[in-house]
Order: sequence, then structure tokens, then C-alpha cells
Amino acid sequence: MKKRAKPSKVGQFHYDNALVGSCIGLLVLGFIMVASSSWHLKDKFGNLLNLPIKQMVHIILGLVLAKFVADIPLRYWEKMGPWLFIVGLLMLVLVLIPGIGTEVNGSIRWIDLGVIRIQVSEAVKFAAVLYMAGYINRHQKAIRETALSLYKPLVLFSVAGLLLLMEPDFGSTVVILVIAMGMMFLAGAKLSQFILLLSLVSSLATVLVIYAPYRLKRVSSFMDPWADPLNTGFQLVNALISFGRGEVLGVGLGNGIQKLSYLPEAHTDFLFSVIAEELGLAGVVLTIALFAILVWRVFAIAQVAEQADEPFAAYTAYGLGIWFGFQAFVNMGVNMGILPTKGLTLPLMSYGGGSMIIMCCAVGLMFRVHSEITELNASSIPEPRVKAARAKNV
Repeated sequence: MKKRAKPSKVGQFHYDNALVGSCIGLLVLGFIMVASSSWHLKDKFGNLLNLPIKQMVHIILGLVLAKFVADIPLRYWEKMGPWLFIVGLLMLVLVLIPGIGTEVNGSIRWIDLGVIRIQVSEAVKFAAVLYMAGYINRHQKAIRETALSLYKPLVLFSVAGLLLLMEPDFGSTVVILVIAMGMMFLAGAKLSQFILLLSLVSSLATVLVIYAPYRLKRVSSFMDPWADPLNTGFQLVNALISFGRGEVLGVGLGNGIQKLSYLPEAHTDFLFSVIAEELGLAGVVLTIALFAILVWRVFAIAQVAEQADEPFAAYTAYGLGIWFGFQAFVNMGVNMGILPTKGLTLPLMSYGGGSMIIMCCAVGLMFRVHSEITELNASSIPEPRVKAARAKNV
């Protein structure tokens, strides 16, 4: 079959309405809940609107950069993918150098640029998606046939994981490995090889948990948080209390009490618990529904790209969908007590400059994939059919 010529430039930018709606919904709901969960911190920051204003700046900067990302053709992103991943590895090294990395709550995960702090792991996730999509595009046949092609990229990912564990950031390490493994599974890796790889990664993760006392405490407290509710089980106990107090419709926006020093990091890692308390089951279902729509549309776009024989576009979308879906699942699972406590933000919702900006850039990349594939499919329709379709729509 003759391969269609790719359009050199997207003439009209195409938007997926459901994807746009879910992203706007998450940003708006997240901003409202960050404002509600941070007002009590006015004594700490000296201003009632300090964190809401900063979050609004983060969102605006993120949307501006998302527009910039969406304007760059995918062929350039494919070329930049390996270099961006190398830059990400260098940033992971830099953040560990005293004087460059910024320590928060015992972890060195940020580089302070004065105006904003960049969480390096988020940038690495973005680069990892592009790198893996390019690798699969070049070696998809080999990935389906040989184990070596399946394991090759994991060498670099292991280096990234090791650097992340030195921060320490176990949660981001798991997310990056899940992105890589999920993309290779969707690329057609043999099930037997994939199971072997998954078993190896799971075994290593188990060892890391057992031989790190603080991680082992988190797992044991997750199993029975009420055994030590004032120490190891404190976060989870108060998160569960938030869900219990919220009932069906919540206690009302701004009326939650768990955020008042009972629930640590209420505006970041445990924002979902604040939603549960103040908006109740209705807020929880709304949040889950918005993420479900986002992931559904991203995977639908990826499937259309795959059918159009555009593997880089398809696996970029698959990778972004896995990233957003898995990270949201882990954050909500931690808040609901079905997963051990991990410091992962809720995409497009939690407070944080670096995280919000990178997530917005990822959304911009999703829109780029959708627009190029839509334009490509439109350009492949013979002109008479195009005119007929337009006449029918009119």
C-alpha cells in the first residue's frame, strides 16, 4: 500500500472537544480546591491569596507553554526525544549536587530558578514518553521478536530510576518504569518476555521497600493505619476521616476541617481528600469522571493514529495516557487507602509550579497529536469526497 504523504504543516489546528472539556474541568476544579485547601495557611505565607495567585500564575505559564508545544510538529519532537531524555538525566544529576537541588520534606527533587521551582522528575516523565515513542517507531518489529530490543531502553531507564531513588523519589521511579513497560506492551512485546520483565521489576521494587525502613513503615501503616494513628498512620487516617465526613454532597466548599493541620500537604498530595470532604461523593465521582474522559480520549486518539500508520504519534499518545491515568490512579488510591502513601501529585489539579507546567505541556503534546492525525486523515480523502462531505454538513 502506498504510504500517504505527511502534511508539512497543520493548516488548521484541530481540537478534540471532550479532551478540551476534561482538561479545563480538571484545571478549574483543581484551582478552586487548591484555593479552598490553602486559605488557612495565610499566617504562614502572610496573605490569604498567596497560594491561589501563585497557582493561577502556574496555570497561565503552563497554558502558554502548552500552546508553544502544540505548535511544534511531531517530526521535530521525534528528533528531540533522545536529546531531551539525556538532558533529563543530566538534570537528575544536577539536582543531587549540593547548592543546586532544593530540599523539601527530606527529599531533594527540585531545582529552584527563583521565580519557579522545577520538579525534575516531571520533566523526565515528559522526555521518557517522547524517547520511548521514538524507540518503538524505529524498533517495533524487533521489540515483537527479540528480548534484547525489549530490554535495551530499560538500561537508560534504570539509570534514571537509580538517580530518582537517590533523591529519594520512589513514586516517580515506578511511574517512569510503568510508562516504558506499558508502551512496550502496547507495541506488541511478547507476553512471556513482558511477564519476565514485570516479575524482575516487581522483585526489585519489593527489595527496595524491605531494605528502606521508611518505605517499610509506609507499607505496614497502609495495612493497618489505626494501629498507630498519631504517627505512621497519621496521613492515611486523616485522609479516610475526610472521606467519611464528606458523605454524599460534602460539608461545603471551604468548610472542611481536615485540611486545618490534620491532613498534611492538603493542597498537593492530599487534595483529593479535601475534595472528598468538601464536595463529598459527588466531587469524587466528578473528578474520577474527568480523568476517565481524558484517558479515554487520549487512547482513542492513539488508536486512530495507529490505524493511520503513524506509530510515533500513536505511542506518544499511548505514553501520555498511561502517565496521566496511572499517576492519577496512584494519587487517588493513596488518598482512599487502597495504596501505600506516595508523594505523587494529582495531574492538572495539585498545587505546584513545575508539575503544573509540565502537565500542561503534556496536554499540548496530546493536542498536537490529535491535530496532525485529523489533518492527515482529512488530506487523504479525495477532493470530490471532501466537497460532498462539506455539502452534507451544510
